[in-house]
Amino acid sequence: MTNSEISLFDGRTTAGWHAVPRTVAPQWPTEPMPDIPEPDRSRIAAHTGRWTVEDGAIVGRQDPPGSGLGAYLVSDETFEDFELIFEARPDWPADTGIMVRATPIGSQGYQILLDHRKSGNIGGFYGNGIGRFHAINFQVDVERDASGKATGMKLEDPTTTIEPITDLKRSLLTYAASGETFMRAWKWDDWNEFRITVRGELPVISTVINGTRIAEIDVSKMPAASFDPEGTRALLGRSGHIAFEVHDNDPNIGDERWGRAAACRWRNIRLRRL
Repeated sequence: MTNSEISLFDGRTTAGWHAVPRTVAPQWPTEPMPDIPEPDRSRIAAHTGRWTVEDGAIVGRQDPPGSGLGAYLVSDETFEDFELIFEARPDWPADTGIMVRATPIGSQGYQILLDHRKSGNIGGFYGNGIGRFHAINFQVDVERDASGKATGMKLEDPTTTIEPITDLKRSLLTYAASGETFMRAWKWDDWNEFRITVRGELPVISTVINGTRIAEIDVSKMPAASFDPEGTRALLGRSGHIAFEVHDNDPNIGDERWGRAAACRWRNIRLRRL
């Protein structure tokens, strides 16, 4: 760790972080929170995930495993412009992500995708509660052996996708590496280093994985149909939380979104203020 970096994880505890339920956010920043009826509201509120420290890494799981309900681990502190550096090692399938400029509930902000599952993207962006824009350039799938065990990752055949890539999704990126470039950088069943840079009130966000530039978005240039700049500015401000995600399951993808025993791991988490 350089002199200009601060550590966000002591390697032993989750000090500096707290768990919150994966609350459903509205599509747009100016909309009220959805009115979720009971007993679903209480059930969601009661689930904050299972966050442990194992072998020097924060490990996130659904709690209990297979419950289908996710959560966020949210930084106590908020941050303005920064470079966030960490290593991640997700199981397959584990649909996770890294929230930046997030509100205290975790589910409103800019998400850097770590969708380690079929039709997922890694390194692109999603607008949680700020338009639900989806800025991606490729999608991944899994290789399996004769017994059905996942043995590696591959680029997805578009004819088999469950979430098609559109021209709009591609056009939202100001830089996009090819899927082939990503595949050369990614390490299956191993640790992968992310460097995420966030700069500006309506930020430019970039993702570098294992030293390879993967994606960049300049939200100030996004079309009005996908993004409300003034509403987002009012909701998020210049400073926000960082959060790691354990995703819910849903009727469309089910256990292929988050496996019943799946986990994602994060370690060496540090930040450099810009």
